[in-house]
Amino acid sequence: MNREPMLDELIGDEATGAERERLQHVHELLIEAGPPPELSPELEAGPTLGATLSRRRRALKPRALLLLAAALSVALVFFAGYAVGNGRNGTSSAVLPAVNLQLAGTSAVPRAQARLEVWKRRDGNWPMTLEVVGLPKLPSHRYYEVYLVRGGKLGGSCGTFRITSSDRPATVTLNSPYPLRKGDSWVVTRPGPGGAEPGQTVLRPISA
Repeated sequence: MNREPMLDELIGDEATGAERERLQHVHELLIEAGPPPELSPELEAGPTLGATLSRRRRALKPRALLLLAAALSVALVFFAGYAVGNGRNGTSSAVLPAVNLQLAGTSAVPRAQARLEVWKRRDGNWPMTLEVVGLPKLPSHRYYEVYLVRGGKLGGSCGTFRITSSDRPATVTLNSPYPLRKGDSWVVTRPGPGGAEPGQTVLRPISA
C-alpha cells in the first residue's frame, strides 16, 4: 500500500510561518480529494482527424448554405434584369425582321452580294440594315443608293452609303419612310455617267 508523502518531504523547510500553514492546508485537501479519475481510452488517445473534420463540416455547413443562397439570389436578379432590359429595347433574339431579302450582284459587279433586313415600323419609318460585300470603292462625292421597287418600277430612295474596301464586309443602317406593301422590293444603284441618278443597278433581289 502506497503512503501519501508528507509536506516536509515535498518542500523541505523552505516555507515557514503563514505560507507553510497555507501549503499544509492545500496539501491536506489534495490528500482528502484523492487521485483524479483515469482517462477513457478515447480521451487518452486524443482527437482524431476524422472527428476534427466532422466538427469542421458541421460548423461550415450553415455558412455554405448561406453563401449558396446569396449566390442564387444574385444570379436571379441579374437574369431578371437582363430579360426586362431586352424586353424594353426590343433587341431580344425573338425579334425578327419584317423583310429579309438576299441581293446578288448584276453583270456590272458580279462578285457583289448583300442581305437587306427591313425591321418593324417605328414612328412611321421602317429601319433597314444592309450587309454588303464585293462592291468597289467609288470616287469622291459618289455614293451607292438603295431604292424601293414597287410594281416593277423604281420608287423613292431609302438612303445612300459609301464603301471603303471591296474585300471587307460593310454594314449600313438605312431607313424607309414609305408604308410597306406586299411585293415591295429594293435594289442598290451607283451613279451613272456624270453622276446621273438613279444610275446603274448593281445589286438586285435574287428572286427577281
